[in-house]
Amino acid sequence: MNTPPSLSRRDFIRTAGAATLSALAAGYPRQLLAEEGKLDKPKPTADSVIVLWMAGGMAHTETFDPKHYVPFEKGIAPSDFLSTFPSIDTSVDNIKFSEGLEKLARVMDRGTLIRTYTAGDLGFILHSRHQFHWHTGYAPPQTVAAPHLGAVIARTLGPLNPVMPAFINIGQRFDVGESEEVKAFTTAGFLGSEYGPFNIPFPDEAADSVRPPGGMTPARFQNRDKFYKKLLGASPISEHGSSYQKDSLVRSLDNAYRLLDSPAAKAFDLTLEPLENIRKYVPEYEPGRRFNAKQDRFGAKYEEQMIGRFGLGCLLARRLVENGARYIEVTTEYIPFLNWDTHENGHTRAAAMKRQIDSPVSQLILDLEERGLLNRTLIVLASEFSRDALIEGRPDKKVKDQVEVPDKIQDMKFYGMHRHFTDAGCVLLFGGGVKRGYLYGRTADERPCKTLEKRVVIEDLHASIYHAVGISPRLSYEIEKRPFYVTRDGKGQPMLDLFA
Repeated sequence: MNTPPSLSRRDFIRTAGAATLSALAAGYPRQLLAEEGKLDKPKPTADSVIVLWMAGGMAHTETFDPKHYVPFEKGIAPSDFLSTFPSIDTSVDNIKFSEGLEKLARVMDRGTLIRTYTAGDLGFILHSRHQFHWHTGYAPPQTVAAPHLGAVIARTLGPLNPVMPAFINIGQRFDVGESEEVKAFTTAGFLGSEYGPFNIPFPDEAADSVRPPGGMTPARFQNRDKFYKKLLGASPISEHGSSYQKDSLVRSLDNAYRLLDSPAAKAFDLTLEPLENIRKYVPEYEPGRRFNAKQDRFGAKYEEQMIGRFGLGCLLARRLVENGARYIEVTTEYIPFLNWDTHENGHTRAAAMKRQIDSPVSQLILDLEERGLLNRTLIVLASEFSRDALIEGRPDKKVKDQVEVPDKIQDMKFYGMHRHFTDAGCVLLFGGGVKRGYLYGRTADERPCKTLEKRVVIEDLHASIYHAVGISPRLSYEIEKRPFYVTRDGKGQPMLDLFA
C-alpha cells in the first residue's frame, strides 16, 4: 500500500470539504460490470450487516488478544506489562479474552476472531483519517467524495424493506470534537443522498426521528415538506449541483416521509420493548432514565450514561434488523480523549468500555440467534487501530509519539495502553456465514505484539464483508468518467477461510 503524504487536521478538513462539494456536482454514478463486461457475483450468506464500531482505538492486548499481565504497583516500568488485565477462558479452547468480557467470552463459539487487522500507513496518526480509511476503503484525501461502506451496500443491494432506511447510523453526534472530519466519511459521497445514513445520535430518542414534531398536525407537516422541496429547487444545489444529486436528495426526503406512515416506524420505539429485554442489554436501565449525556457531555456521569447509550443502540439494531434494515452501524462514539481514545487512564478507561460493550454485544448475538436471524446477519466488531504502552505506529515504521510515557509509573493514569499501534488489531465476526469458534491470524507474545501470520488489510476485510452480502470486490461505479471500485483499485480479496 502506498503511503500518502502526511496531513494535518486542518488539511484533512479542507480536502474532505472540497470532495464533499464535488459530490454535489457529480452526475449519475453508473454501475460498471467489469472491464470485460463480466463480474463474478458471490452467493450471499448474509442479508444484513451490523457494524459495532469501537471508535477511538481499541487495544487488542486489553480485549481479545491478551498477553503477559502484570498488575499495577508504583514504580512499575511500561515495558514490564503487555496487558493490564488477566486473561479469561472463552467457550473455545484455544481462544482467550481479557477480564471484563465474560459474557462475550461465552458466545465466542458462535463467531470468528481476527487478531491481525493491520491499519494503513497514513503518516502521522489522526483518528479521523484512519476512520475514513476503514469506512471507505480509501486513504484521504480523494478527488471524489468516497462513499461509506454502508452507502455502497445500500446503493448496490437496495433496501430489504422498501420503507426502512437501508443505511442507519446509531450513536454518533456531529456537534462534538472532530465533527467535520467524521462527517467526511459518514456519507454516501457521489452515490447520492438517498443512500446516505439515517442518523440516530440517541437511540432512546429514535422514535422521535420517525414522527412529526410534537404538536404539528399532519396537514401542516405535509405543507412543510412541500415548502422544503420548493426551497430545495432554489438552493445552491439546484444552481451548482447535478440533476442526479438534486433528485437523489428529493428521493431521500420522500423515503423518510414514507417511513412516517409505515408500521415499520414502530421498530424505532424502544418503549415498546419489554423492560426485562432492555435490562439484558443495559442492566442499569430504569424506566424514564435518559441515556443521552446531553447535559453532562464531559463530566463525571459521562461514562455511566454512555454505557446505557451503546446498549440501547444494540437493542435498536436488533429491532431494525427484524424489520428489514440492510446496514446498521452502532458506535461507542468518537470524541477525542474519551471512550476508546485512551491517551491517559488507559486501564480504567478500558475497563469502563468493556462494561459498556460486554452485555449488549453478547445479547445481540443471542437474540438474533434465538429469532433465527443470526445466520443471515453479519455482525462486525472493529476499531480503526489498536494501542500499545510504548510504540506509536508500527515497530518498523514508527511515527511521532503523541503521548509522553514515564520510565517508571507512579500514577495509575499511566498504567495502560496510550499510544496508537497499527501493526495488529482485533475484529470479531458473528453470523452471516462465518465459521463458528474460529481463530484467524497470530500475533507476537512479546513486545512488539505485531502480526506474525495472516495479515489482514482493509481491502480484504471489506472484500470479505461484500462477499458475505453478495457483492464482488471488483464492482465499480463510473464517476467523472473513471471507475471507482468498492475496494481500492478492485484488488480486495475475500478471506474465504473465514466462511463455513
